[in-house]
Amino acid sequence: MQRLQWGLTLVVLLGAVGIGVNRWQRSHSQFQTIEPLPQHSQIRVYMNQSLANSFTDAYRQITRPGDDLESIIVEQIQAAQSTVDVAIQELRSPRIAQALRDRKQAGVRVRVVLENIYSRPWSSFTPPEVAQMNSRQQKRYQANFRLIDQDQNGELSPTEINEHDALQVIRNAGIPWLDDTADGSAGSGLMHHKFVVIDSQTTLVTTANFTLSGLLGDLDAPDSRGNPNSLVVIESQLLAQLFTEEFQSLWGDGPGQATDSKFGVNKPWRSAQTFRVGDAKVRVQFSPSSLSIPWLDSTNGLIGQTLAKAQQQIDLALFVFSEQPLVDQLAMEYQQGVKLRVLSDPQFAYQSYSEVLDMLGVTLSPSRSGALTCQAEPHNRPWLKPLQTAGTSQLPSGDVLHHKFGVVDNKTVIVGSHNWSDAANRLNDETILVIEHPQVAAHYQREFERLYANSRLGIPAFLRRKAEDHQRQCGPQLTAASIPFSLPSAPPSPQTSSLVNLNTASQAELEKLPGIGPKLASRIIQARQQRSFTSLADLDRVPGVGPKLLETLRGQVTW
Repeated sequence: MQRLQWGLTLVVLLGAVGIGVNRWQRSHSQFQTIEPLPQHSQIRVYMNQSLANSFTDAYRQITRPGDDLESIIVEQIQAAQSTVDVAIQELRSPRIAQALRDRKQAGVRVRVVLENIYSRPWSSFTPPEVAQMNSRQQKRYQANFRLIDQDQNGELSPTEINEHDALQVIRNAGIPWLDDTADGSAGSGLMHHKFVVIDSQTTLVTTANFTLSGLLGDLDAPDSRGNPNSLVVIESQLLAQLFTEEFQSLWGDGPGQATDSKFGVNKPWRSAQTFRVGDAKVRVQFSPSSLSIPWLDSTNGLIGQTLAKAQQQIDLALFVFSEQPLVDQLAMEYQQGVKLRVLSDPQFAYQSYSEVLDMLGVTLSPSRSGALTCQAEPHNRPWLKPLQTAGTSQLPSGDVLHHKFGVVDNKTVIVGSHNWSDAANRLNDETILVIEHPQVAAHYQREFERLYANSRLGIPAFLRRKAEDHQRQCGPQLTAASIPFSLPSAPPSPQTSSLVNLNTASQAELEKLPGIGPKLASRIIQARQQRSFTSLADLDRVPGVGPKLLETLRGQVTW
């Protein structure tokens, strides 16, 4: 439950935007609710922090606002009669794993595709392996250990493992699964999909991983309500067919057979497909697109084309926003009078590569070995007039803004697993949906208003001080050409010649990358002499490389 002060503020703000409030009840298990929105007959939308519904968290026994995404997914799987295909980056929910097991035992064909980074049961890690994890990985391990350790005695019994370690449940049930190393590589970008196809009819597309953190909230964070995420359930044989084709490219002939699975740019490329679902228009495209595909034909190109149709308003809630051509497109829309509001997650919004900085008119230099590189992001175009309606959403401790949606003119929604980044466009396996229907858009618009009502907008004081410090240290070389009022008729495609090849770059070229100093550059060269890099994930085997650096290097390196 949100703190009372936040809730009272939200009552006023929601009233201001015309959302009717039924009641506000002050106690640990009672809270404000608002009228549910009507659902489209074939496209149903759910939000895990919605104020229109409530449920009791099955793990923490907390009664809280929101749609219970985990239970909705479980119920959809339990209804399967013939097939369930799951492509999910991370699956740690015991209840979802148990539902898949039960369907398998009932004779339903169940198949699962995972990201290789997350394809081992937590209980399979040995103490020495846990000791080698970085602090972030150890925290995740400890949280999942507590989830599996039902009697909280500090030990995992066989019963606890077999019922509550989700991937062990999958394996014990004999459910066939594979990850993105099934193509013979070390993993191509990220297998970042988050979809389920049931009985060739029902497709679930979500922004949430199947984890407690993504769906419900962290066990060790009492205020956590799950990273804000959405789930779309679509009834359409045609849509299910398109997602099944995507799944089949990843699956090939399944685990343990020939390495004919296709991930990343090795998949057959498909342009955006457009069709009707009832009275709604839906466009679907899967990433990645190789560098040989024009940017406008890629998934980010589809996003850009959709933004270009705006006449009045664009609202964005994005986990990561780091694609220059898209912020340039937004600049054109804004200069033409389109109202623009943007929220991003604080851990990414103020990074040197974030396009939120462009909108705020701020330029930062990435650092290397604790020192500024004094190099602005390539093709950086900070806005001369900072956007006062861009900022970050303020969330309960433990939660991050994991949404990846945009709403255009209150009638069109852009959503999927796809972050607005070059990595999602050119490396990862991702989904983008563009749904044109005001009834569907209303659910996302309401969620945006909820987040916007409790946000920090404009340039915070710490960011202003940081930008001034960078400018003072770097001088004119950090200054990029600001956008006063005009842009080219179409945003430029990203340049690729500046990508640094991890397998061929010199020591000096590697040192120019953000976060890589002489020692780390030397270790990278030593590592590639032992085994060539075949993906960005391979870089994680080099001592000194962690998740933050990998994210920083996305879109800047190749192999």
